[in-house]
Amino acid sequence: MAFDEMMNADDAPRQPYQQYFEWYSGQNPAHLIGKSRDAESIFRKTGITFAVYGHADSAEKLIPFDLIPRIISAKEWRKLAQGIEQRVVALNAFLDDIYHKQEIIRAGRIPRALIEKNSAFLPQMIGFRPPGGVYTHIVGTDIVRTGEDQFYVLEDNARTPSGVSYMLENRETMMQMFPELFHRNKVQRVEDYPMLLRQSLASLAPPGCKGKPRLAVLTPGIYNSAYYEHSFLADMMGVELVEGSDLRVMDGKVKMRTTRGYEAIDVLYRRVDDDFLDPLTFRPDSALGIPGIMDVYRAGNITIANAPGTGISDDKAIYSYMPEIVEFYTGRKPLLENVPTWRCSEPQSLQYVLDNLADLVVKEVHGSGGYGMLVGPTASKKERAEFAAKLAARPANYIAQPTLSLSTVPILVKKGIAPRHVDLRPYVLVSDKVQIIPGGLTRVALKQGSLVVNSSQGGGTKDTWVLED
Repeated sequence: MAFDEMMNADDAPRQPYQQYFEWYSGQNPAHLIGKSRDAESIFRKTGITFAVYGHADSAEKLIPFDLIPRIISAKEWRKLAQGIEQRVVALNAFLDDIYHKQEIIRAGRIPRALIEKNSAFLPQMIGFRPPGGVYTHIVGTDIVRTGEDQFYVLEDNARTPSGVSYMLENRETMMQMFPELFHRNKVQRVEDYPMLLRQSLASLAPPGCKGKPRLAVLTPGIYNSAYYEHSFLADMMGVELVEGSDLRVMDGKVKMRTTRGYEAIDVLYRRVDDDFLDPLTFRPDSALGIPGIMDVYRAGNITIANAPGTGISDDKAIYSYMPEIVEFYTGRKPLLENVPTWRCSEPQSLQYVLDNLADLVVKEVHGSGGYGMLVGPTASKKERAEFAAKLAARPANYIAQPTLSLSTVPILVKKGIAPRHVDLRPYVLVSDKVQIIPGGLTRVALKQGSLVVNSSQGGGTKDTWVLED
């Protein structure tokens, strides 16, 4: 039986939901269904969409939004925030170490091959320290809950974490439609995120920056699945949205084409993957990046956020070592636990996984978006057999985890409310301090019984409330 975040076993609301439940109980269900349609209309008019590759009929999809908020108490949030900060600090220290002294490898805590043979490890970053020593400027830490006090980190997103625009739009929509709820419930703000993001990025301008730093958001372009978010964040921060073709290296700087000629960029928030960032350093066929930007970066004349090479910390095989990583760099046990993980690269673990496929979730180490994974309990015998063959052929490409009973939060359905499984992605900004936005993006599996919350796989989102004390 999954833990329900809104209702106790005796059908009374849990403490964080008491004010909300009192309000909800007085609402006409038909009125709320009408409000749900209004919300969809707002999202459609605003253009809050994402793209799903490989779907002929879906160049742009509307992300489903559910009106019932996910509510977290101040006490619960403090516990989560402490654990998230510890983890983010450890990740940054880990990245600095593997590109410099590699003490964690020499101490035997992580296999050398796991780092040096990893496609996300960039030899070009060895010996180079980004401005301020910060690698992970923006982090999205995916968290799941299985009980009253049981939270687990499902994965780390330190490359180019997405979804923060949905968090902001969800809150804006809820405040627009239900202002009375925000009078009844003291909800911590998320609206400051774009301002905090801009301040955080500007504070890490490179040594070569003179005067007020100029920021820009680098997008792969309108066909990228997260283009809406790129343009939204640039607009909200009041900075330029640029593509690789708008930039060029001149006089040792990266400069942007403007109506006044070319002007230098000091901080580039890039939403382009490492491989495509610089065709002179990485993929020569890339038309998305800027030829020579890595030379400017290494010369200390631009800050790239997140730093190239951070993607190795998103690797799910690295994830399996996070308890050791946290302890190695902080001197303390993790405050937030990992989900137990079997590394299929290890023969004993591989055999266990093959013998128990029907009970496990198996993921690609570089996978994302819910693709390339097997959810054993819901897969057919044929699907499990096909996946077993993939596992046997490339065991190092996979990890496996138990099928957790994710917590549920009610969603609005025609007959009232119904429980659905959720996860949470809080967003973290790192500069000379760590700032964690209170709440984050709650993703919800809209299909009954489904554990897959990704929007590309039919999931939706909710507004996430962190209450004040």
